[in-house]
Amino acid sequence: MVDSSSVRRQRLWWYAAGSLPLALLAMIAGLALTGAAAPSVLVDPGALVRWGLPVATLLTHAAGTLTVGAFALCALVLPAPARASHRTAAATARAARATAVDGAAWTLAARAGAVAAVVWALAQLAHVVLTHSSIVGTGIGGPGYGSQLAQFVTEIELGRDLMWATVLTALVAVVAVSVGGYASAAWVAALALAALFPTALTGHAAGAASHELAVSSWWLHVGAVTVWVGGLAVLCLVASRTGRDLPDAVQRYSHLALWCFVIVALSGSANAWIRLNSPAELVTHPYGQLLLIKLVLTVALGLAGWEHRRATIPAIRAHPGPSAGRAFWRLAGVEVLVMGAVVGVAVALGSSAPPVPQAPVPDAGPVYLLTGHPVPPYPTALTYLTQWRLDPLFALVGAAALVVYVGWALRLRRRGDAWSPARTAAWVAGVLLFTWVTNGGPAVYGKVLFSAHMIQHMLLVMVVPVFLVLGAPVTLAMRALPHRLDGSRGPREWLLVLVHSRVASFFSNPIVAALNFAGSLIVFYYSPLFEGALTTHLGHVLMVVHFTLAGYLFANVMIGIDPGPSRPPYPLRLLLLFATMAFHAFFGISVISMTSLLAADYFGRLGLPWWVDAMADQEKGGAITWGIGEIPTLALAIGVAVAWSTADDRTARRSDRKADRDEDAELRAYNDMLAARARQSDEELRHQR
Repeated sequence: MVDSSSVRRQRLWWYAAGSLPLALLAMIAGLALTGAAAPSVLVDPGALVRWGLPVATLLTHAAGTLTVGAFALCALVLPAPARASHRTAAATARAARATAVDGAAWTLAARAGAVAAVVWALAQLAHVVLTHSSIVGTGIGGPGYGSQLAQFVTEIELGRDLMWATVLTALVAVVAVSVGGYASAAWVAALALAALFPTALTGHAAGAASHELAVSSWWLHVGAVTVWVGGLAVLCLVASRTGRDLPDAVQRYSHLALWCFVIVALSGSANAWIRLNSPAELVTHPYGQLLLIKLVLTVALGLAGWEHRRATIPAIRAHPGPSAGRAFWRLAGVEVLVMGAVVGVAVALGSSAPPVPQAPVPDAGPVYLLTGHPVPPYPTALTYLTQWRLDPLFALVGAAALVVYVGWALRLRRRGDAWSPARTAAWVAGVLLFTWVTNGGPAVYGKVLFSAHMIQHMLLVMVVPVFLVLGAPVTLAMRALPHRLDGSRGPREWLLVLVHSRVASFFSNPIVAALNFAGSLIVFYYSPLFEGALTTHLGHVLMVVHFTLAGYLFANVMIGIDPGPSRPPYPLRLLLLFATMAFHAFFGISVISMTSLLAADYFGRLGLPWWVDAMADQEKGGAITWGIGEIPTLALAIGVAVAWSTADDRTARRSDRKADRDEDAELRAYNDMLAARARQSDEELRHQR
């Protein structure tokens, strides 16, 4: 008799594996539609390179997708074996009572991710070699081939980006084979997502037209697709090993897939916006037609996900056992095949030329050549409010921060708990200010004026964090997020791990937070890091992230209520605040007094049409640093003083109540003593009678 579980397991494997040949067929059809693999008129590298490069790209995408998806499931969805997750005895007991999970699905997902990571590294290396041959127009090998390839990966920007991607994927493969728990799985997933960023700098995103928008949207798009598609493919692979945990695994993946679908839709729309002249080209141009096919398939996947949430998950919970597997596979089996077709179409799109040329404008001025954007209008208070330049990464962060926080607050309200409207208002104000600073006037003019850059910088490090800290997001999350009973880690568990980690404890130490908050200014502006943040999109993103986090950690130590940092006594807090205030004043004065231009190779070559004196603008930036730095610090000092006074009042009231209780106790004891003596006297009188 054939074991039905082994039959189901074999069927599940072929569903997951069948997406790869379907992706290959979709890619070939797309290349045939756009003619991207046709022989070149001028220089033809040969059929091996013309067809080998898309195949290597497909393998790279497929292996990277499986790697990210597998370790995302291990970190966020599946419960690990007790030996791998290092659960406490209480957590293990709760898991045994809840679902009796053995961790077999987690182990299989980790192994699949390790194999995929190794394939990803090898495919990425082949992609570098084939890309070089495609650009040079020659076949692989021949006299001087090694030196030409070395020059490509060291001196050409495209080659350097691809080489960095290869190095990062190799590092992912090395770490992936040693994954043994939740933390290592999360690190591999994060490193794999980071390895996708150099790829986002290549292809169509490398063009001069809307470079920053293209890079951010493409990285978001690829990252969300890898989690979404790879997660489902690996879930199909391990579904037969989940046992009673299948309903929980599907529901958790469904929540993750919903966020990925939103990110994919928004980032894909941004990419299409900069590559099409008009929506009509979705029908009239081969690139647009291929994009339309991808759009239709993506919408179909979104509808399938909605059907999962509406009918499949309740059916799995209502009918455990074999019926649950059939309910899951009615949609998941077809969905993973459609996802394979989408990946194939995406590879064909990446190899095809869009209608909008992605080359630099021939007569572009120095501002466009340095920043990738035209000269903005003369800066005024009105233009600071009306000029916008979308950065999908920070816009999405702002939107998600608003939606998640408000959703948590509403969840508490529906549950009958209270959450301060003032804290909600503070969080909303901080997020809106962050979104404007990173997408509005300060971001537009911060690329061409040092003074505007300092406005952006000081708002990010001094003002935005104060509002965010007053919102107390960690405290709200701890009250709103559910905790899991099977030992796996969800958002609440990961937040607790992060807050109480050694890294967070180190950087939230009051002295370290103050040094990072103030000393980062010197390290950043008096080193090549400043010019790197102006000339590269990655440097700009890292600048925004670092200084926002540095300001948040410092403000949280001073006035926060969230768990984590060991907050010093109030006198030491005021001392740290006044020390940082003096440091900001010193830094502002040092910038005002400088006789040389910071990032001179950048600001000195802009040639703005407003007759801007770069040195005078730098002096204005120093004054802005001094002014914006002192006012929020003084406000923080006032807030600390008020909190100190309030704490003293509470302590005094507690002392008074304790003294009153002590006096009452003494009075009761005295009265009891008098009553006892009176009873003793009465007894003596009765005996005398």
